[in-house]
Amino acid sequence: MYKVYVYVLDTLADWELGYVTAELNSGRFFKRDAPHVTLKTVSLSKEPVRTMGGLTIVPDCIIDDMAVSETSMLLLPGADTWNDPKHGAVIEKAGEFLSSGASVCAICGATVALANFGLLDQRPHTSNGPGFLEMFSPSYKGQSFYIDKPSVADGSLITASSVGALLWAKQMIERLGVFRSDTLESWYRYFSTGDPEHFFALMQTLPSGNGLETP
Repeated sequence: MYKVYVYVLDTLADWELGYVTAELNSGRFFKRDAPHVTLKTVSLSKEPVRTMGGLTIVPDCIIDDMAVSETSMLLLPGADTWNDPKHGAVIEKAGEFLSSGASVCAICGATVALANFGLLDQRPHTSNGPGFLEMFSPSYKGQSFYIDKPSVADGSLITASSVGALLWAKQMIERLGVFRSDTLESWYRYFSTGDPEHFFALMQTLPSGNGLETP
């Protein structure tokens, strides 16, 4: 069983999480023998947070409640409030995740938080374009490991730019191994192109009995 923790904070960029949380929570395209996935929202306290889109989220648990193991994954979404020092607690926990082989997945502003703690200095990663991390993280020293792509997967570390949410989701789903490879490829092609050909290909990859396959 995989436990996926989604860190929530004020001004969270709602859209960056939509693809991956919807698929992991619904399981609608999971392969027949997929491991069970549990999603939990986590924050500094159980006080409600307000997203950039104006939605209110009440966290399921706090940082100290997170279990760190190879079957854990931590999602760090973008937000305008990552520069608040109080969020250092979850980045310290992210370091524990990476040291133990657990997955850490950061997008947009969350990559700056990782850079501030030196967690990107020795691993391939991306962010919101060349020069972005230097601009917002004076201590960043990972320039030689920067890859200018929408999302970059380096084993247990998956980073993305603000426009890389779909590829980021694909790489996280692949990391968890909950889709068949042909399902994942058709899913990605459909949502990245809108071509109905890929939608029908996606339906044909699904196991019987899930109610989604085409006639």
